[in-house]
Amino acid sequence: MTAEADNVFKALADPTRRAIFEGLARDGEQTVHALTHHAGISQPAVSKHLVILKRAHLVGHRRQGRETHYRARPQALAPIADWMNLYSTFWQNRLDHLEDLLKRMDP
Repeated sequence: MTAEADNVFKALADPTRRAIFEGLARDGEQTVHALTHHAGISQPAVSKHLVILKRAHLVGHRRQGRETHYRARPQALAPIADWMNLYSTFWQNRLDHLEDLLKRMDP
């Protein structure tokens, strides 16, 4: 697994971070204030979660005046999709081999 995929998995391992990411992906760009309201935790806690999501490139941000607006970056999930595709191919091959074996066993 790549370091990039590992960072994404670690960032999304926390249910609060997953909820923040999912909310941004579903509802679009939001301020820290709005995210704090939806998360039901303190603003400093939301900010800490956002730092981890930013490090994993799962969220982007822009400043507008005093407010910071955050948006989901779903393309950052690509390393996870690639990792899953690798195992999808692996399991499909294994199941194909099992099917062949079962056909040979059943005359």
